Amino acid sequence: MPKKLLQINPVVKENTSTGKIMRELGDLAMAAGWESYLVYSRARDGVPPHSSILVPVGNKADLLFHWVVTRFFDAHGLVSRRATRKLIRRIREIDPDIIHIHNVHGYFLHYPTLCRFLAERGKPVIWTVHDCWLFTGHCYHYAAAGCDRWQTGCHHCPQKKAFPASYGFDRSRKNFIDKQQAFAGISSLTLVAVSEWMRGELSRSFLKSVPCRVISNGIDLNTFQPRPDPDLRTRYGITRPRFYLAVASIWLPEKGIADIIDLSGKLQEDEQLVMVGKIDAKLLKTLPKTIVTIDRTADAQALASLYTEATALVNPTWQDNYPTVNMESMACGTPVVTYRTGGSVESVTPKTGIVVRQGDVDALAQALRQIRETDRATWQKNCRDHAAGRFDRNERFKDYIRLYEDLATR
Repeated sequence: MPKKLLQINPVVKENTSTGKIMRELGDLAMAAGWESYLVYSRARDGVPPHSSILVPVGNKADLLFHWVVTRFFDAHGLVSRRATRKLIRRIREIDPDIIHIHNVHGYFLHYPTLCRFLAERGKPVIWTVHDCWLFTGHCYHYAAAGCDRWQTGCHHCPQKKAFPASYGFDRSRKNFIDKQQAFAGISSLTLVAVSEWMRGELSRSFLKSVPCRVISNGIDLNTFQPRPDPDLRTRYGITRPRFYLAVASIWLPEKGIADIIDLSGKLQEDEQLVMVGKIDAKLLKTLPKTIVTIDRTADAQALASLYTEATALVNPTWQDNYPTVNMESMACGTPVVTYRTGGSVESVTPKTGIVVRQGDVDALAQALRQIRETDRATWQKNCRDHAAGRFDRNERFKDYIRLYEDLATR
């Protein structure tokens, strides 16, 4: 009988990182002889081609009610009891050898009910910690807010209106206690941190006694490789000889958009900034005219060409776990300049980029200039070699398969 893997995440969409990871892990597990099941929110549109067996949860009415309760009562993950009980019945039928959770925050599960079942069941549970929601009383990340209440007990949350936003009650203290009881109560739990930084944060949280290992995310090195494009500058209106690329899915304050604007005023006449990602319409109108903006693109090869043609990637993020853009840039042969923020520094070596003090925009400009004045071919070789040895998505997925096999045979 083949072993069975069941993964849980609110989405399986093509354009979501966790959804893509879940699907591709399922494919690799099946190639290794496992059966694969994917649990996701039925209300989320878009199920791309897949080979695993889908296990949809809830419906649009469930999601809407969960959303309303979250917005008014700060009770994210504390609704959807009926949908969660139905899921548990389905899990009992499947009887998986491994349950691998990516996220339960997504308006579709009642996490205390699920965790009680997992604790009672006693079989191995893996939880990949993609963000910090698991061990805070509200937020998915706290670095940009400079908050450390999660270490002792959340209260009076300074990010109550950030995802998962509440415009009514502040339940952060009770949420913290509820999560501690639910998550720390699963004795068969193994945590997987996506960076050493995240493992360090977990070691200071209420989950510090739970076994934890690091498996960083990877990228497709066949897609993200040097892709020269002589027509790229004309296509995007890049007019200066050298340009620095800045990439984010959505340009939020914590991604450093204010620092990008400041940096643009410190560049030389032959230098230019190119921003890729969704930018608020009002903010877009205020950007300096010298900055070229490109809307978020699903064309990974076009993005790879932008990385390739850029002199450097600049990533002034104020909070990050292990940013994919750093890996993608280096895989395309382009060095990275980033702040000393969270896990952003872990993928960068002195041969593949420069790390500067958080918030020091002058140091960003100086680092970019240092890169442009040194041998580009050397940077390209060092970056590509480093990426091939560290960022291969298939190798990182194999780390998970080895973990599945290890836990399933104990």
